[in-house]
Amino acid sequence: MIESAYIHIPFCTNICTYCDFCKMFYNKKMVNNYLLALEKEINSLYKNDILETIYIGGGTPSSFDIEDLNKLFIILRKLNKSDNIEYTIECNIENIDEEKLIFFKENGINRISIGIESFNEDILKFLGRKYTKKDIVEKMNIIKKYFDNINIDLIYAVPIQSIEILKEDLNNFIDLDIKHISTYSLIIEDNTKLKNDKIKYIDEDLDQEMYELIKETLKENNFIHYEISNFSKDTYQSKHNLNYWMNNNYYGFGLGASGFIDNKRYTNTRSINNYLLGKYILEEEYLDNEKNLENEIMLLLRTNIGLNKKELYNKYKIDIDTKYNIKEMIKDHLIEVLDNGNYIISKDKWYIENSILIYFIGGNTYGQN
Repeated sequence: MIESAYIHIPFCTNICTYCDFCKMFYNKKMVNNYLLALEKEINSLYKNDILETIYIGGGTPSSFDIEDLNKLFIILRKLNKSDNIEYTIECNIENIDEEKLIFFKENGINRISIGIESFNEDILKFLGRKYTKKDIVEKMNIIKKYFDNINIDLIYAVPIQSIEILKEDLNNFIDLDIKHISTYSLIIEDNTKLKNDKIKYIDEDLDQEMYELIKETLKENNFIHYEISNFSKDTYQSKHNLNYWMNNNYYGFGLGASGFIDNKRYTNTRSINNYLLGKYILEEEYLDNEKNLENEIMLLLRTNIGLNKKELYNKYKIDIDTKYNIKEMIKDHLIEVLDNGNYIISKDKWYIENSILIYFIGGNTYGQN
């Protein structure tokens, strides 16, 4: 059974300096052709599962005008939706307005994710975002008229950012009184303006200091740190992302989208020409029992849910206590045991999660990198 679907909309009215997602400039004719191809892909792969979550991401889905959005949502009507579905769409401050918000509400959207990134205008300019603090406050007040379940994104570890600027950003984010905040340390990806401009990462110690500041500030303001990069008020965790982290099956529709169905991970082409020709899938990987277990461990250890050894044994017929050095990691305070018996990475070690995962899966490499 597949409970989630991701829909990728690759169009943007502005290309950010750090973005390596599959995207292109908005073009009305190309949008029409793309939506025709998207409909064909959904028709060819979707098996009438009842979906508990749908996430429309990008790109910038809110770059669509009402005509485009109407065509998109007519296509999405064929997806069977649970009565309790979490139905999310990503939006940007510069192209969201009241007309679109009303359209979203009327078409079943009940969660909005906004890429704010920062209130600091120097940082916004550095990231290629074309709005101001005043724009953010005005648009967020309008969004909150129609939606309660709202995520906002924060980017930190920007080379021109100081601890003081981050503190001010966090205060501004908290003042918005939003239920979910996703935080991302800036990654300088290939084929982006930042990479082409030879921008360098900040010092790792400062990056960690910023991460710890975010954790403590949001905790003080009653946010639950439920995944490495995600914080929410109680009951507002992202159901869609939790489905990923629990290693459940999901559809990925659209240019560059990824999916996971029946032990097969697939990634769609990033070539718009191939996609329009119906050549959707670029790569496929079939996962054996061992690989699937490793992936599930790595995903669950990103969360405050952690590993349930009984559930993993029932699913994979493997005793993780025997297979991995869990007792040693507990002794070294890398892993802790929750009251329900689940294993999680110790909260004070979440910043070095990648090193611990390598140690967990690979044996005894922790501290040697």
